Amino acid sequence: MAILKFRVYFEEDESVYRDVVIRHSQSFFLLHEAILKSYEFDSKHQATFFRSNDHWQRGRQITLEQYEDEEYKAPPMIMADTTIGSEIRDPNQRFIYIYDFNKGWTFHIELINVSKEENPKISYPSTARIEGIAPSQYGTKGLLGEKFADIEEKYDLTQAGNGFGEKDEDGEDSDVEDEMEGEEEEEV
Repeated sequence: MAILKFRVYFEEDESVYRDVVIRHSQSFFLLHEAILKSYEFDSKHQATFFRSNDHWQRGRQITLEQYEDEEYKAPPMIMADTTIGSEIRDPNQRFIYIYDFNKGWTFHIELINVSKEENPKISYPSTARIEGIAPSQYGTKGLLGEKFADIEEKYDLTQAGNGFGEKDEDGEDSDVEDEMEGEEEEEV
């Protein structure tokens, strides 16, 4: 049984990625769950995979559930019914994974290794490597809950001088003026 290792890059920052190992006979649904778990996302939203080429162009769609999509003429496959191995077309196969269509979390997935040996200590699918800090799915408030209060500091920039002192009634910076007057007196 082949073990596939995929590198799952966060689209906006390729230094953030997770390596996920999965059996070729397991479904895209299990890969979907493994990706969410590795990035610490919940599973409350819609998701889809696209088979991709080397230029990250979207090909055949593999969806979480059946729904109409006029953009793609071929009906999408269903994650739970589609095995990973059935969609591998080349040794560097790529997929695009989109989670939460409103937020548009996009991940680039690339096959980086195929192994024939299964590790009996690992429960597949599994995260083999974590690199970089994952983005927060719901922002800071989502992490800290409702008890978190945003603190907003406000500055009245219309009243500020140039940062070195206070303004006079005529709008001039008094500290700079005083220093210049002192320098003129010393020169005379």
